[in-house]
Amino acid sequence: MGRIVVIGAGLGAMSAAARLAVAGHTVTVYERSSTYGGAVGRFERDGFAFDTGPGLLHLPAVYRDLFVKTGKKPLEECVGLRQVDPAARHVFADGIRVDLPNASRAGTVAALDAALGAGAGERWGDFLTRAREAWDRTRRPLLEEPQPADPKALAQEPYPALKAGLLRRPTRSLAQVGERELKDPRLIALLDSYAEAYGFPASSAPASAAVLPYMEQTFGSWYVAGGIRALADAVYERCRERRVEFVFDAAVDEVLTEAGRAVGVRLSGGETVEADHVVSGAPLPALPHGEVPPRHQANGTSRVTVCLALRGPREAGAVHRTVVHAEGGRPTVTVLRPDDPALRPGGAYEAVTVTATVRTSGEREWEPFAGRMAGTALPDRMVEAAERAVPGLAERLLWRHVRTPEDVRAATGSAEVPGPALADAGGEWLPAPSLSPVPGLYFAGGWSHPGGGLAHAGMSGALVAGLIVEGAEFRGSR
Repeated sequence: MGRIVVIGAGLGAMSAAARLAVAGHTVTVYERSSTYGGAVGRFERDGFAFDTGPGLLHLPAVYRDLFVKTGKKPLEECVGLRQVDPAARHVFADGIRVDLPNASRAGTVAALDAALGAGAGERWGDFLTRAREAWDRTRRPLLEEPQPADPKALAQEPYPALKAGLLRRPTRSLAQVGERELKDPRLIALLDSYAEAYGFPASSAPASAAVLPYMEQTFGSWYVAGGIRALADAVYERCRERRVEFVFDAAVDEVLTEAGRAVGVRLSGGETVEADHVVSGAPLPALPHGEVPPRHQANGTSRVTVCLALRGPREAGAVHRTVVHAEGGRPTVTVLRPDDPALRPGGAYEAVTVTATVRTSGEREWEPFAGRMAGTALPDRMVEAAERAVPGLAERLLWRHVRTPEDVRAATGSAEVPGPALADAGGEWLPAPSLSPVPGLYFAGGWSHPGGGLAHAGMSGALVAGLIVEGAEFRGSR
């Protein structure tokens, strides 16, 4: 079996490392920072703990498969998993609130009818039917197979055409889907929020982004006890059990090649490490010989997260996740309030995170999708928006910690937070393929196929492992 060097210790890279170790390879992970997890970080202070990356897990089957394939203990014996119900509370600009149940289409339709008026739920349900068609058309080639060298099948808009009188006009953007099919501004805001949470502006995101609400509302949202960082802990421990070696504070400066094939890496300290295969779980500035690696989905989006330490327990009727939609100069924010003793110093406290997706136009320049505030003004507006989800927030606040795109860059090497792959008419929303142009070099993690998000990163690790173990003819698990 071969020697594998993995660059970076994010979830996608570690998923590949564990699978490759089980297949008999000798695997060493080199991580530029002092810890593992990549974007799945943790901030701790005064007995409070906060996830600084994703706060919920979707499609847990991806990690169930990882743990089944790499050891005796299944995922549920390594982490505590529970469904979040309601999946989310939405607070719209006009003050109307609706709680959407977890993975219940009938319940979602009923909730929308009750909150927004008769017919609203039916319109949303009809939209999900068309979103399912887009999902069925793209699920396997987009998520479960390596990206083909000529991804023509993924460069076609899979969302069904719309009827307009006697004419049929294909949709071009997610915003057009909302305008033509949903009509109600609250439903449009609901749709937009699913895409914008991943950094996809509805005005430019393809109509195929309709699969994002379909996936969440069909397969559900899950919380990991102790926070999502506990999932990173479990994957790291599984790698260690499989004898994967980790070297921290070891940045890789260069991928080495010989006769046009990757044969190892050079570390920042000058040391060279030989390898039969190199898996890059982090963006490379350039491939050997100056080739620029394929980088798609360069939307220039990141996240601002405000960690709030609050005195006093959660009130009765509090929910885990609330999306407060943009209103009065305040951005759309996601408020996470996990009822988890592991995240607070005692029962009379609460750890809350408030997140906004932002556009980045350069170092220290960022603004939300809605509104013009930026820099230090944005966290203030985010907390103001969060007060619509957390009663008495201002009076309960002990302290806050702001995590900016610059902090994301310092922790992960890139301020950009990648989103999942989307099919569209031009192939512009596809990330880098798993196979690089250089033989022996592979890409894994959220910035590569099939894109960002916990589940997608885990899928990328499975695809890379399959390509190395079975060769370029590997077409995914069936």
